[in-house]
Amino acid sequence: MSTSLRTAGVSVGFAVVATLAIAAVLMASNRPALVVSAASSSTPATGIMTSGDATISKKPDLATVSAGIQSQAGTAASAQSALAANTAKLIARIKALGVPDQDLSTTGYWVGPVYTGDQVITAYRASEELVFKWHNVDSVGNALDAIVQEGGATNISVGFGLNDPKSAEAEARSLAIADARSKAQAMASAAGVRVGQVVRISDLSTSSRPPYPYAASAAAGSIATQVPVGQMDVGVTVEVDFALG
Repeated sequence: MSTSLRTAGVSVGFAVVATLAIAAVLMASNRPALVVSAASSSTPATGIMTSGDATISKKPDLATVSAGIQSQAGTAASAQSALAANTAKLIARIKALGVPDQDLSTTGYWVGPVYTGDQVITAYRASEELVFKWHNVDSVGNALDAIVQEGGATNISVGFGLNDPKSAEAEARSLAIADARSKAQAMASAAGVRVGQVVRISDLSTSSRPPYPYAASAAAGSIATQVPVGQMDVGVTVEVDFALG
């Protein structure tokens, strides 16, 4: 082959290579990029997550008493005036029981019409709701009798609680965290690893026994009202993340 032909052949070869290179670049520009992460799926985050539960029982040392009073008259003014007199009597009886001013408050007050079935106003009713704290829970029944039979209260309810609920919750929370750690150690032992330090703690819930309802009876007579106090449950649930040791 002559030099001119070989030169032409080489030129054609370079042209083909250049064409293929350009085509490869164009194809690559239209194809999604492939990103390779340094952290492969074979190295997941290590740790143990567990939940812990604990419930402790405490005798309530606080009763919260709600006492309602109401009146009804032909006009709103008359109903309100009668309510004021009834409320004054009830408040005086509550204070005579030894309840200090800071433990007595008003939680509701209402004056409005009373309708018949065809929406005709027949009277006006006024009502007020008082609430007070009673610290001697074992004698709360005597207090209820006094405010109903002598104070004129017509709507009564009582609930029990703790003067220092945070202390009971803290005790239950410590036990719940210990429960979570025990579960984590059992899991780690089964997997052949060790439990490390705590990474995160979440307090998921706290709960206690709901209030005890008491319905006043107009025919209570001389029989003292019995309101058993019993025990209240304080429960805590936590979620704890542990690193591996």
